[in-house]
Amino acid sequence: MSDGSFFLRLLNDPSWLENIGDRGVHSDADAESYIKNSIWAHYHIYGYGMYAVQLNSTSLPIGICGLVKRDFLSAPDLGFALLPEYVGQGFASEAARGLMLHAQNELGIGRLYAIARRGNYRSVRLLDRLGFRYEGPYATPEGEQVELYATLSEGEGLT
Repeated sequence: MSDGSFFLRLLNDPSWLENIGDRGVHSDADAESYIKNSIWAHYHIYGYGMYAVQLNSTSLPIGICGLVKRDFLSAPDLGFALLPEYVGQGFASEAARGLMLHAQNELGIGRLYAIARRGNYRSVRLLDRLGFRYEGPYATPEGEQVELYATLSEGEGLT
């Protein structure tokens, strides 16, 4: 719960709102609810979820990176987001590579998906570097048009 102010800031960052969407987190109480009902609940149900991305020199979170199980995908979805002052410094790449290895080696998950909103070129470039391949446009059950990416086989993209 001590990360509530971090989540409040991250989930209201213009880049988050544009590329991920409004999660209705607009107060400290909303942030606590989000942590309990989204972050913790996911771990309880699936055994994995979002992890805090932290600098080695501090315990303060600078972003999140993790796995989300979506009912409409057959494998978990890799997600990541950073506070704006840490974007473009390799932190998302480092966190995602570590998470992909963790998924394969510790969780036994070989194939991963990733979803990007159209026009989110920074995330698309990172997904390409991570070994994800474009699967095509995809309409979520809520009707949102996104671009779907996947690792094509067990362990692909984990170099």
